[in-house]
Amino acid sequence: MKPAAFEYHAPKTIAEAVALLAEVAPDDGRILAGGQSLVPTMAFRLARPAHLVDINGVDGLDRLYLDGNELSIGACVRHAAFHRPVVDGRLGLLLSSIVRHIAHYPIRQRGTFCGSLAQADPASEWCLTAVTLDGTMTAKSVRGSRTIGAQDFIEGIMTTALADDELLTEARLPIPPDDTRFGFCEFNRIAGGFAVAMVLAAYGLKDGVITRPRLGVGGVEERPRRIPEAEQALEGRSPGAQAFRAASAAAAGAVDPMEDINTSADYRRDLVATLTLRALESAWS
Repeated sequence: MKPAAFEYHAPKTIAEAVALLAEVAPDDGRILAGGQSLVPTMAFRLARPAHLVDINGVDGLDRLYLDGNELSIGACVRHAAFHRPVVDGRLGLLLSSIVRHIAHYPIRQRGTFCGSLAQADPASEWCLTAVTLDGTMTAKSVRGSRTIGAQDFIEGIMTTALADDELLTEARLPIPPDDTRFGFCEFNRIAGGFAVAMVLAAYGLKDGVITRPRLGVGGVEERPRRIPEAEQALEGRSPGAQAFRAASAAAAGAVDPMEDINTSADYRRDLVATLTLRALESAWS
């Protein structure tokens, strides 16, 4: 099929983009960046925006740079930018490890980091990353700019805190301390398929015990979130099988899994336990 008719706009500056969005948002105007989610739904006429505001030519939105103690990721930075570490240290290695789980290579050439956040699919690897690491999003409109924490930004399935006339201009991830260890584990039924469940673990070590534990779960509930019960099970303990199993049990007990025609809640809960254990072991190895 082919998309329904729409009017195409190609702003060159952020100011022009947000002005256009303010004008066309009430008439179902949409932002086009990577287009890997929007364009297929338009082709099947599941989405029929009257206006597309193409931000690919907007100056500065393709910037990816270290700003102090944060990694700034512009709205048009592609997934493929992370195929190799974009910053020194553990964070760069983590992002380059996670990106290979996102769809397929051709899709990663066009899809964008911020577009994934704006889509807010529960199975989004970048949404889980942003939530677990306490990332922030910058939203701009004709009314001004605001910063939104990742946990508040993602409100539910395909639902964010963005107003219809707001443009997500960048995401920021904090640079973790040098002693931070990361582990990521995901399960899907076919290579490149949507994650049935995934876990991102991070922690530091001081005097042989775990500090600053973070454990996030995605693909299981309506939005990714950190699991404080699992983090509490890790805090102050020596890394190893006993602590990791306690955290995996706590994570499995804390989630309220979704169900669908292929996956029961119990199955997802079991996956959380297994993936948590593997992510923690991966961080330790």
